Amino acid sequence: MKILSASWIITCNEDSTIIKDGAIVFDEKIIDVGTKEYIENKYTGIEIEFLGENSVLMPGLINSHVHLEFSSNATTLKYGNFMQWLNSVIASREELVEKATSKLISKKLSKMLKSGTTTIGAISSYSLDIEPCLNSPINTVFFTEVIGSKADMIDNLFADFKARLNSAKKNESKSFIPAIAIHSPYSVHPFLVREALNLAREEKLAVSSHFLESPEEFEWLHRDEGGFLEFFKNFLGQEKSVTKPMEFLNQFKDIDNLSFTHCVETSIDDLEKIKELNAFVNHCVTSNRLLNNTKLDIDRLIDFKVPFTIGTDGLSSNNSLSMFDELRNCLMIHTHKNPISFSKSLLKAATVNGAKALGLQKGQLAKDKDSDIIAINLPDTIKDEEDLCMNLILHTKFVNKVYIGGKNA
Repeated sequence: MKILSASWIITCNEDSTIIKDGAIVFDEKIIDVGTKEYIENKYTGIEIEFLGENSVLMPGLINSHVHLEFSSNATTLKYGNFMQWLNSVIASREELVEKATSKLISKKLSKMLKSGTTTIGAISSYSLDIEPCLNSPINTVFFTEVIGSKADMIDNLFADFKARLNSAKKNESKSFIPAIAIHSPYSVHPFLVREALNLAREEKLAVSSHFLESPEEFEWLHRDEGGFLEFFKNFLGQEKSVTKPMEFLNQFKDIDNLSFTHCVETSIDDLEKIKELNAFVNHCVTSNRLLNNTKLDIDRLIDFKVPFTIGTDGLSSNNSLSMFDELRNCLMIHTHKNPISFSKSLLKAATVNGAKALGLQKGQLAKDKDSDIIAINLPDTIKDEEDLCMNLILHTKFVNKVYIGGKNA
């Protein structure tokens, strides 16, 4: 059992409780949280480690949506337009995947850890990232992805998907959890969607899918028109989408832990269905900006009571996998939101909401939750408690300490 105390504790619990001069008692699970005075009186004779002036304790950050297999990209891919980006991915895919060695991915994970990420939802297209995820102290929900819309390739595609999923399942542990990703409505045949989701239901696996990321996707799925028409004709000989948005969403019934990524082109009906499915929206603001897609309407999500999480997406459409970098970008891009109150919402999105979306007992500094904790020292004194979350986002690049499952990582 260990006790840490700090100038501030941000619990990220349901009430967004912040404790001044607080302390936390933990081993593998959190045992108690309260003021330092309360903890000292209750746990007499146990040494309390004070983390210094202007110190902050909070839950480890949860990156709900990240692609690691394109981690070698820096300047190769084309930004500014979704179709230009997608064509550049197709053209450079083999080169980028070959460069994304286990060693490189491990370096990226190590840097993520130093910037406060303790859990990731890793979307894996090829399972080339499985070894570095297994070797990292970061908790991984490993989403084996199914992709492919050509009817005559279904059997082969499903067999490959199941083989990769079985490989993930063989490595299952408390810190490596198999899950299933459906790439998107435009790229996965309804048969593959149905069969993959049947597996998810049978085995109680979390599920995630990209959904309505770009105007081009919207045009293709609704009208079989736009930039995707030429793309599908050239690459797959298709002139019609394999499904419509609502047909796609309707297949996701009875999935316990479900999230849809991006959702920037969703209609009112789509959001009503996402709410009905008890799903989360993974918000990847930097990726949306670099591909020049629509900005997610956060207020509309709030109106529909659809919770959102924070993901960095991959280095194929971001320059950083740091969650604090992503949180800063969220704060700056949603210019109509008050930065003080919005910062509190963003920290919850990056902790407790991510945990709920992934089906984990993490993301809060609360009794019986997993002891995934980060410690940060701010550059100066916080004079007003309501400014704490905003200043934490503004000034944190790397964290001072990381505990995962109660152990110093």
